[in-house]
Amino acid sequence: MSRRIALSVLALVAALLVLAVVPLGLTMAEREQTLFRTEAASVTRSIASAAEEHLSDGRSDASARRLIARVRGRGGCACVYDAAGRPVIGSPCPEPVADGTSTMVASVLAHRGPTTHEDGRWLATAVPVGESAQPVGVALSVRSADPPHDRILAMWGRLASIGAGGLVAALLVATALARWVGRPLRTLDEAARRLGEGALDARAPAPTGPGEVRRLATTFNTMAARTEVLIHGHRAVVADVSHQLRTPLAALRLRLDLLAADADAVAAADLTDAQGEIARLTRLVDGLLAVARAEHAVPRPVKVRVDRLVAERRAAWAPVARAGGVRLTADCSPGLTAFLGADDLEQVLDNLIANSLDAVPEHGRVLITGRRRGEAVELRVVDHGPGMSRAARDAAFRRFGPSASTGSGLGLAIVHRLVTANGGTAELLDTPGGGLTAALSLPVRSGTRGTRTGPGLHDF
Repeated sequence: MSRRIALSVLALVAALLVLAVVPLGLTMAEREQTLFRTEAASVTRSIASAAEEHLSDGRSDASARRLIARVRGRGGCACVYDAAGRPVIGSPCPEPVADGTSTMVASVLAHRGPTTHEDGRWLATAVPVGESAQPVGVALSVRSADPPHDRILAMWGRLASIGAGGLVAALLVATALARWVGRPLRTLDEAARRLGEGALDARAPAPTGPGEVRRLATTFNTMAARTEVLIHGHRAVVADVSHQLRTPLAALRLRLDLLAADADAVAAADLTDAQGEIARLTRLVDGLLAVARAEHAVPRPVKVRVDRLVAERRAAWAPVARAGGVRLTADCSPGLTAFLGADDLEQVLDNLIANSLDAVPEHGRVLITGRRRGEAVELRVVDHGPGMSRAARDAAFRRFGPSASTGSGLGLAIVHRLVTANGGTAELLDTPGGGLTAALSLPVRSGTRGTRTGPGLHDF
């Protein structure tokens, strides 16, 4: 952003300088050329006036010769011609300066009035001596265009120096402005990054820069402080609830176990059913606590070897699959990596594999695949069980979704939060030939912000 601010200010100043300096330079150059032509015409008329006294009244030509000598001293030449076109005062200009001067003299003697010729190197001016209608001669002066050209070049040089100085000053001001605005924003961005990565004590330092940035830093610090209080409070509530619920449930289960030991067959069967409900309630409490932690914590993504983790989870679940008569296989590209929170992918795979093994009948198959797809890792858990309807798939990632009939209904909700919290996506698809495919897209680069997830609960 600092570079864009500096370049924008510099471009604006450069445009303003161009719009101001170029027209000024063109105007001054035109003015210099006009002054040069006006001065040349004035000198020629002065020579004509001095020569008229000599040609008409027979007086001395000394005044005209002094003016001609002054023109020659400035690098030009001048000459006075009589009515027949013969030089009478001074000498004709040498070649190539004299090119076209005879035509100019003839034009003036033909009663056409003063004439001027300019070729970029020389400016020739011819005016009649006496009345234009009946001239007694012609005064001609030729002056070099180098002096005005030099003055124009010097003028452009000064303007260019002014423009360059303005650009340098603009660059310094733009750089200072960009740093003034950009430095506190970079500091604020770093504090926001640290907060997003889980450093709840991250704060922006004493705000500097523009008033809007200072207000933004103050607002961020207030938000970060409130977020820290809320998360710490939520964690305390989760810990208290966990303790307060688990303890009586464990005590209740122990008392049921003691009662079942001394009960008759009918009472023992009822107590066994009650113990099953206690176990189900315990899993439900664990699941709710897991989802609550998943919604109120912050991830710190780390590089995870997806292929290795898939192989480990397959090996861990292989005994369960064999006991159910299900073939559990994996096919992942070697070296496959993704960025997720620590242990998040393990919880995701455990939930998905558990769901698939519960759904697949005996002699069925569960396949885990992993491939790199552009900027993401595509991980799939494919089973050939009964599958789900479209409506059931749409609701499966919500708490107590369709899988609640066989479990707590929280496993897929935890999977969805774990994956999306790390910047990925999760969806359920039909398996060709029947069954359900859980398709995950996981980020391959760090930097994704999201909600950290807590321990998972298998959906069985």
